[in-house]
Amino acid sequence: MGSHTVCVEATDEFLLSQRESGNDLMTPRPEYHFPGVRAGERWCLCASRWLEAYRNGVAPRVFLRSTHKRALEIIPLETLERFSAD
Repeated sequence: MGSHTVCVEATDEFLLSQRESGNDLMTPRPEYHFPGVRAGERWCLCASRWLEAYRNGVAPRVFLRSTHKRALEIIPLETLERFSAD
């Protein structure tokens, strides 16, 4: 499991893109107590997954105040600021 350091507001476009790349966040997984993520909900994801979405043109907005500073090891602050939701 990765380090979930980037807090985002999920969008349908982002969620579909993640599912297509093998990271299905929409489907509930009761065995892991995971209810699934819906558009409009906040979710913390791995910085590498956010960067992947950014490169694919589907990066969701970021809640900087809830994003861990370790995300900056992978994503430049200036890039995250352009997607700031707060």
